[in-house]
Amino acid sequence: MSTSSELQQTIADMVDDHRGILAADESLPTITKRFAGINVEATEENRRAYRALLLDTPDLGKYIAGVILFEETLAQKDDNQVPLPEVAWSQKIVPGVKVDKGKGPLPGAPGDLITYGLDGLANRLEGYKKQGARFAKWREVYPISHHNPTQMGRHANAEMLVRYAAVCQEMGVVPIVEPEVLMDGDHDIDRCASVTEHVLHS
Repeated sequence: MSTSSELQQTIADMVDDHRGILAADESLPTITKRFAGINVEATEENRRAYRALLLDTPDLGKYIAGVILFEETLAQKDDNQVPLPEVAWSQKIVPGVKVDKGKGPLPGAPGDLITYGLDGLANRLEGYKKQGARFAKWREVYPISHHNPTQMGRHANAEMLVRYAAVCQEMGVVPIVEPEVLMDGDHDIDRCASVTEHVLHS
């Protein structure tokens, strides 16, 4: 199957008018915080059992067309030793993976952030594909303040999203492009709308 055909087939499998995409890609700090709220230790086994429970849910495929998995989940198995990406696809849920490596300050643009993870992305995607991932997700974050996001911040983040998406397509993996304008702050809804518009134009 050609790369173009692979991409088209994945899109056809995960886009319809009645099912959604489940984000089950919590990072280790995030899932640790969530488990702490119910007094569960975030061990690797507990994380595996939790994600297996989600994907083994009867009839989940009636409502979910795709699932974004955390990197470690691609290598995990359910209680019957079936790889979790296969568990998802058994219900016609397309397995995907979060591929960005977190965020940090953008040099030269105080207050703006940039996401890491382009280095070695093609090699990682090749491995993820072998484990069953057919789409990927990458998030760029835009905090709102009186000065942010700056023009430099908007354009640097847009470039990262474009470069990520291009690598994905080259590897036959469908990219989900996620420019996330943060809601936090003391700004009003008009400022949020204006920033969102500028981000999307960028």
